[in-house]
Parts: sequence; C-alpha cells; structure tokens
Amino acid sequence: MTFYKKPGDLRAACRSGDYDGPTSGHAQGYVQANMVILPGTDAAEFKEFCANNPKPCPILEILAAGDPEPKNCAPGADVRSDLSQYRVFRDGVPVGDVTDITNIWEDNFVTFLLGCSFTAEEALIAAGLEPRHIKETGIVPMFRTTKPTVGAGKFIGPFVVSMRPYTPENAERAASVTEQYPMAHGGPIQIGDAEALGICDINNPEYGAPVTIEAGEIPVFWACGVTPQEAILIAKPRIAITHAPGYMFVSDLLSDAGKE
Repeated sequence: MTFYKKPGDLRAACRSGDYDGPTSGHAQGYVQANMVILPGTDAAEFKEFCANNPKPCPILEILAAGDPEPKNCAPGADVRSDLSQYRVFRDGVPVGDVTDITNIWEDNFVTFLLGCSFTAEEALIAAGLEPRHIKETGIVPMFRTTKPTVGAGKFIGPFVVSMRPYTPENAERAASVTEQYPMAHGGPIQIGDAEALGICDINNPEYGAPVTIEAGEIPVFWACGVTPQEAILIAKPRIAITHAPGYMFVSDLLSDAGKE
C-alpha cells in the first residue's frame, strides 16, 4: 500500500481516482475527520445532536449550505471528491459506497466535519503503542453498542466505538496519550469489558475489520465518529452522505493543534 505523507497529495489521489483505500496511517501529523452531509432542513437538529454528544461527535467545521470547500480545515479541498470512499443513505437506508458524490450534490447540502481517533493514533505510534489494525488490515474494528446517545429531534441512536487491543499496562498508557486529544474522541470510554457495552462477539465488528487480540491483551474502546451513521439509520433523512467507515477526510490541520 502507498502511504501519502501530505494531506493535499492524498486528497488529489482520491479526486483523480488513483486512491480509494482506508486512510489510517496516511498523512501523519494532520487531522483526519469523519464527515456527514445532510440537507439543510436536517442540519440544525444534527448540529444539536453533535453538541449533545461531543465525545463521538466533536465538531471541527460546519460548511455553509451548498459549499463543498472546507475553508478552515483544508482551503481549496472539495468534499465531493476528496475522500477515498463515501457512503450514501436514502431514507435511512445505505444504498452503496461510491468514490465521488459530485453527481448527487445538492445546493442546500450542509457538511459537518467531525474529529476522528486516527488523529490520536500518531501520538500512540510515537509512544510505542502502534494500533494493530495499521499493520494488519488498515481499518480499525468498530462496534455498535447498547450505550445510548443523547438525542436531538429525530437524531438518536447507540454509540459506535472503535477498538484497539493492548496489554492492561499499555491500555493505561494509551488512555493517557489519547486523553490529550479531546477533538479526536479523547480517552477510551471502556477498558477491557466488551460486555459492558453490549458487544457479544469481539471478532465480529459491525464496521471495519477484526484484528488479532493476542494472549494477555484486552480490548480498549474509544467513542467513534461512525456514531452519526447509526443515528441516520433511525432519523431516516431523505438523503445523507458520510465517509465510508475507515475512509476519512484528511485535513490540513496539524494534529497537535487540538491537543490539550
């Protein structure tokens, strides 16, 4: 797999169709973002949903209606073409993943860019805690939980969490590292107890791909920006577009800009 060092190069490769893979491990040092695009009529309620659930949905930027350029996160970029894969929903039903949404763009679309745990993964790597999925699959395993979000209008649903396995000692170290990045979901919401989140099969994630959990390791769970996709399934907006899980928007913001 080719790893792109500069976010602009990765976005250009997505736009040209030269790259359509996951983004974990790419453009290290730069913020990656979850994305949700909704009709303007649904934007206010979804913004409230994000405000009610800052752990899985930290807002990085909200674009003006009809504007595809994230002027704060990546001036000159185009959210219609600069992600490697998008997921399209109609009336709450996922109808397919595509690599460009220019042909279905609408003038009233409002784009939300939300923080992503991939941003904090660079700090984990620097601390000698490289997440296993980076080498094994490229896509972190993500699970639907029984932990509820705080609803806003028709937007409500369960938390989705990402999982990275560590030894108990390294789990505490990973928690200390990621707590410094609140705009990338911060520290874990559960360490070691999948059943506490209603997860029955740790080897069968709803999103992403499973990873090896070695002897002596435990699962560590972080809030995940796929949570809004579960809310979309329930809210059933006329149309919604998100990143495909694991295929993020890579911004020009420096990762340490959101560090506390």
